[in-house]
Amino acid sequence: MLEKKLESDTVKFVQTIKETDIYWKYHVQLARIKTDPELFQRVNEYRWKNYELHNTSQVDQLFDRMEAFEKEYAAFRENPMVDDFLNAELAFCRMMQEINVFITKELEFE
Repeated sequence: MLEKKLESDTVKFVQTIKETDIYWKYHVQLARIKTDPELFQRVNEYRWKNYELHNTSQVDQLFDRMEAFEKEYAAFRENPMVDDFLNAELAFCRMMQEINVFITKELEFE
């Protein structure tokens, strides 16, 4: 359980994140792609396969498997709705990673 001040400050911090252009663009693209449930399902399958690829492949096989994956999904990624969503999601994920790195560094957490 968070201390009251920490909880209050965390709520403010989350609100600040929600006010960023990156977060806003992600949610606009998420809402847009969800208007096509079949396409959204295919995007989720793509995301899951991409995740599995990065987390189960041997390092020496990763390049070849990534190349094959990119070829398999090249036409799918050409869909502007798919590409816009995945780019917005990537930007949001990178922002969250930067925040986590900054917090960890500032807390001297090793």
